[in-house]
Amino acid sequence: MAGIGVRLNRLYSKNTIITSLLGFGYSMVITVAPMFLVIIAIMIMQKLLGFSKVGYAERELCSCTILYIFVFALLTAAPFNAVLSKYMSDVIYKEQYEDILPCYYVGLIMNIGLSCLVGIPFCIWEFVVGKVPIFFVFMGFCGYIALVMVFYTMLYLSICKDYKKISFFFLLGMGVGVLLSLALVYLLGVAATDALLFSLDVGFLVIACLELALIRSYFRENSARYGDVLAYFKKYWQLVVANFLYILGLYIHNFVFWGTDMHIVVAKSFVCMTPYDMATCLAMFTNITANVIFTTRVEMHFHERYKLYSEAVIGGRGMDIESSKKRMFLQLSDEMMNLVRIQFIISVVVFFLCITLLPRFGFGGMVMKIYPCLAAGYFILFAMYSAIIFLYYFNDLTGATLTAMSFCLATLFGSIVATNLPVIWYGIGLVFGAAVGFSVAYYRLRVMERNLDVHIFCNGNIMERGHGKMPSNKVFERKPKENGKGTVRS
Repeated sequence: MAGIGVRLNRLYSKNTIITSLLGFGYSMVITVAPMFLVIIAIMIMQKLLGFSKVGYAERELCSCTILYIFVFALLTAAPFNAVLSKYMSDVIYKEQYEDILPCYYVGLIMNIGLSCLVGIPFCIWEFVVGKVPIFFVFMGFCGYIALVMVFYTMLYLSICKDYKKISFFFLLGMGVGVLLSLALVYLLGVAATDALLFSLDVGFLVIACLELALIRSYFRENSARYGDVLAYFKKYWQLVVANFLYILGLYIHNFVFWGTDMHIVVAKSFVCMTPYDMATCLAMFTNITANVIFTTRVEMHFHERYKLYSEAVIGGRGMDIESSKKRMFLQLSDEMMNLVRIQFIISVVVFFLCITLLPRFGFGGMVMKIYPCLAAGYFILFAMYSAIIFLYYFNDLTGATLTAMSFCLATLFGSIVATNLPVIWYGIGLVFGAAVGFSVAYYRLRVMERNLDVHIFCNGNIMERGHGKMPSNKVFERKPKENGKGTVRS
């Protein structure tokens, strides 16, 4: 992602208000713009299609379907993305571009296969037990698979640094979806819920097709080395565990409250707790700028220090390695502190705006009681995620796995306890889990700082590892040497 840092440095180096705004806008485009475009498109369709006039049961069925599509598309993609990203980075570094398409096809089959294993039984239950019309069930499943393909293909374009094109594809796809929904409702008389879900499906499919076409235009050769991709999952299994547990931890507190007596059940299939889910969404948006700040500052500052340290390791003197290491970790500490400082200010401002303005738009009651605690939890959560990224920088997969595992388990147990507390403390499980995860990640970073030389220089092997008969443990043998007076041993 070094190209991002170059672009941001070029924008911010002019030190003007306009260039600073442009830099922040560019950071938004490469981080959170696609998500906002989807949310805005859904809100526009609900407004223009008269969604408020739809019956409560139909409206909740459509809302829950969209919610499940997004949640489980992210969960089923989580086990694969980190390993495939690692494989992609390695083959690009080696300039073996013909290995990209095998990686894409293997990952796509595995991702869609797992998604179908989860989605098909649920759709059968929804149709048989929930009595939901087959066409609506089919549209929900198609939207789910299309979004899985969108998320999966985004991974490859992200590694290729095509962030602007990703945002453009989302803009185009969601634009097509909005126009199609209007045509279906006002020209063909289709029901608003059916039109909205069908249009989202088409929009996601347009995005996925555009992304796939761009990937095929970049990578035309296929080495057919599919086994190499599968070997990476065995070699880097910790990435699978770490990424899946992190994504699961993002939603596990919601799942806990879905299991309480405060939940609602839609069509005997969908389970949710609307006040808690809405408060979660608001809390995430309160702290979403942390992703923008982290990407901006790491790519502008830390990446350069990391690069200098790597160059010193390859061909520098001992004193150069030591000094570059100290500067790198000082920069890491500065970036963590700056992220917390800047995001704290932003979160406080957004928090007060939310509690002041949102009640005027119908957000009140239990939602606003749950929101403050969850906002604090997501503030710590994004700080923890930045620490995980730094652990990835140093290839500390064990540390990343321990962080994700402790975060997920602590959030689960904390949320179970929180169900018995007053409403204002419902989000304390996420606060506790994120705090535990951040503590583990911070500890691992400190351990890595103290033992980085061992980690870098002592992980190699004198002999190549392999399977077969163990070689002899004899190192060398002295042989007798002839001289004029007889035989002696040297």
